[in-house]
This record gives sequence, C-alpha cells and structure tokens, in this order.
Amino acid sequence: MATQIFVNLPIKDLKRSVEFFSKLGYTFNPKFTDEKATCMVISDTIFIMLLTETFFQTFTKKEIVDAHKAVECSICLSADSKDAVNAMVNKAEAAGASIPNPASDYGFMYQHSFEDLDGHHWEYVWMDPNGSAEHLG
Repeated sequence: MATQIFVNLPIKDLKRSVEFFSKLGYTFNPKFTDEKATCMVISDTIFIMLLTETFFQTFTKKEIVDAHKAVECSICLSADSKDAVNAMVNKAEAAGASIPNPASDYGFMYQHSFEDLDGHHWEYVWMDPNGSAEHLG
C-alpha cells in the first residue's frame, strides 16, 4: 500500500473553505466530514484535512499561527503544464484568494502561488522532466 499523506490545516469557517476549494475543482470525502472538519481529496494518496480552529486546537498545545501574518508551511502541488499552473491560480483568485507574488519561470520549472481564505500558502509547480536546475548556481 502506498503511503498516504494527510495535511491538517486550521480554518476559521468550514463552509466558506469548502465553497472556496470546490471552486478550484476539489472534492471532499463525506466519510471524514462533519461540522468540525472535512477531508479534501487531492489524489488517491494526498488529502488535506480542513479543521475548524477550535477542533484543530485539540491536537496541540501550541498556539495556532495566523497564516495571514506568518507562514507555517507552503503546500506545493505539481501540475501537468504551465497553463495548468496558471489555470489553478486564476481559479483561486476568482474564488477570493490573494496572489502574493508573480509567477516564476526558471525554464525547467514554472511556479505560481496563492494564499487561501485563511492565509495558507499554496504553490503549484510544473517541472520539465528533461530540465535541470544546474544553471541556477
């Protein structure tokens, strides 16, 4: 069995977050969804657990970071092409995301990012399978 990854993110408003990510084309597993959390399906092995802040807090004694003010992580997902990267970021912006930086094109790699409604940093990247980062030095 392949290892699965479950990224847990604290969110303020579950309904609002589900509406936002639905506009990006993501689906949710109803078996792992209630009024406190939902399981967003990225792929067969990658899932994002969107947890209300109150519920998230039950898993840690640490303070929850305000992702609008500090970065706790960067979620980076691959895309099939530069156009697919741009399409996802454009969908996110139309759904209410903010765009912190312009796209970066390194030839062998193209990336663009957005911040979701709770300020979490999402990066989409296309990498040329025949490319190389050697020239970045």
